[in-house]
Amino acid sequence: MYTFAITMSEEKRMTFLDHLEELRWRLVRSAIAIVVVATVLWIFQEWIMDNLFLSMKSPDFITFELICRFFGICVEEVPVELQSMKVTGQFSYALMMSILGGIVLSFPFIFYQIWSFVKPGLRQKEKKVASGIVFYVSILFFMGISFGYFIVAPLCIQFFGSYQVSKKINNIFTINSYMSTILSTVFYSGLLFLLPVISYLFTRIGVLNAAFLRKYRKHAIIGILILSAIITPPDLISQVIVSIPIVLLYEAGILVSARVEKKMKNEAA
Repeated sequence: MYTFAITMSEEKRMTFLDHLEELRWRLVRSAIAIVVVATVLWIFQEWIMDNLFLSMKSPDFITFELICRFFGICVEEVPVELQSMKVTGQFSYALMMSILGGIVLSFPFIFYQIWSFVKPGLRQKEKKVASGIVFYVSILFFMGISFGYFIVAPLCIQFFGSYQVSKKINNIFTINSYMSTILSTVFYSGLLFLLPVISYLFTRIGVLNAAFLRKYRKHAIIGILILSAIITPPDLISQVIVSIPIVLLYEAGILVSARVEKKMKNEAA
């Protein structure tokens, strides 16, 4: 009890500069984690490029093998060539790939550092509400990353790589365009999968409720279909494959919101 009182007293005595110092060290720790992971990825950049990114052009990619086996839709090798149009093109994208990969793989640690900085400023009830948030956010983020990598990105590469408005025009993509499509799609998918956590937090603070989410379910589904049409090739199968998990996440958000409301009512009673 005495130790706890000292800790609380020390926290109250922290000045604005003390908070800035704490924030600085947490950012430094996050940066170190990113640099360490990025360095490892840089060492294995050729293997990563060949087996994780360029493999999406091949029919042997695991996603296409499963689609061929279960849906009977088999793809062929994408007739596309890649080139670098700038002197620093390949180096720049190898560096960006390493840094972004470092951010993704270090995400749980980075989020933990951010949460540890914010947490002392919350009330005890607010801390209880957000209990386990680092674990759930990390799990959902990596689920989204996996969905983007194994589903959305390969479908985009296959469609746009195979599409030709005329047989006289060859698809010769720049490494910039190719990698940007994959990395942005994968990263945004990771963020999209955080919907249930956002629903939970917003319901707790009174911004959302289950009735609101149910009322605008149809609008949300239309928005999801539009989003799927934007981030995927314009064919029905690809859009359905991408839309279903997002719709399920929205429904999960409704269930989470309803459960939170019920729990809040019980606490109030």
